Amino acid sequence: MHPVFVKADKQAVPILFVTAASFAEATKSLEARALVFAKTAGFEAKAGRHLLIPNEAGKLAHVLFGLEEADEAGKDLFRPGALAGLLPSGTYRFANAPHDARLAALAFALGAYQFARYRKVQARDLRLVVPDGVDGDDLSRIVEAATLARDLINTPSNDMGPAELEEAARALAKQHDARIEVTSGARLGKDFPLVAAVGAGSARTPRLIDMAWGKDGDPGITLVGKGVCFDTGGLDIKNDAGMLNMKKDMAGAATALALGHMIMARKLKVKLRIIVPAVENSISGSSFRPRDVYTSRKGISVEIGNTDAEGRLILADALTLASEDKPALIVDFATLTGAARVALGPDVPPFFTDDEALAAEFARHAAAENDPAWRMPLWRPYEQMLESKVADLNNVGSTGQAGAVTAALFLRRFVDAPSWLHLDIFAWTPSARPGRPEGAELQSARALYAMLCARYSR
Repeated sequence: MHPVFVKADKQAVPILFVTAASFAEATKSLEARALVFAKTAGFEAKAGRHLLIPNEAGKLAHVLFGLEEADEAGKDLFRPGALAGLLPSGTYRFANAPHDARLAALAFALGAYQFARYRKVQARDLRLVVPDGVDGDDLSRIVEAATLARDLINTPSNDMGPAELEEAARALAKQHDARIEVTSGARLGKDFPLVAAVGAGSARTPRLIDMAWGKDGDPGITLVGKGVCFDTGGLDIKNDAGMLNMKKDMAGAATALALGHMIMARKLKVKLRIIVPAVENSISGSSFRPRDVYTSRKGISVEIGNTDAEGRLILADALTLASEDKPALIVDFATLTGAARVALGPDVPPFFTDDEALAAEFARHAAAENDPAWRMPLWRPYEQMLESKVADLNNVGSTGQAGAVTAALFLRRFVDAPSWLHLDIFAWTPSARPGRPEGAELQSARALYAMLCARYSR
């Protein structure tokens, strides 16, 4: 199991979850002295409030932690994740049930995450006894995946280029005995011309990473992740604010690898494929240009309306490859459009699919896993916005409106599979919240993992 989790510990400090309505019942087990201490300390049973109660020897005996009321519509099921930043080192257990013990334990572990590659941080030696009825091994797989994604996304681009992303994929393949093939150089230009075009302006060699795991005959699941390791915008250069956080433009790739880890570690009965086009969209004399035209792997010609809409170009070739062996499901992840953020903000990724049953199934698991997502339409009349006078398609819409929708419609032209799901993720927490430290975040992968487990567990 993950180091945060332990199976049992008789010395574990109990955490009592309380609300204003449940306080009296929840604290029945406390001695009168402890209740007097809580009253004297001015503790209020409000969401996020906590109190450390000592015993007579001065050692920590109990923790009180406030939650929202059970019927409160806006309650945060990850609220207990705040404990990871509040508690002193030690081992703890849930003395009573929070709103969702499994998600509370998961949030506790996710809240303990620290990115310490470049500076010293005060280590947190926290442990949590896995609550009764909760699968600690499965929680560990999820936490490992979130850590993998967060570490990759948080790493600055000078240490996370296409080559380093390939190294991460190779390490994951080795861990799970998966097969991996990487295409670069002249062959990349021939087989994946849009990937090669986007990466042409950088001194860091573009490539396409193709990982495979599982048995022939099992349902095919293919994950495609946008791997733009830094995005200047190309010749249509971003401003300073727009470029500042572009180290995370490879978050789609990190998400695909993280979900892949969960699938392979769980040994789901699927034939898994992970495809990552890895590039840097940079500026030089060899950069691709506005109004250039390239013929994609699928044979569809694409006019470049804007070099800052590079993600959909590399995904187009990758989705074409993904479609060629006709998997049962293709899922792509991409930090694709600012329009998605304007529409839904940083916390709720939009998803697009033509598959009504898949949409309902995914939405149900997203809600249950506290991994929110919201369906947006593949509105066909907007396809006319992608028309070009010199090519089959333009890579950007003609009006500047419905940017997330037109990007999804562009990708749809390159998909040929029974079922496809496109996720336009942000992959970043702008300010820390319970279970979600500021910085990189794994979005949508937990919901998809739950969905795939329900379908394909052995």
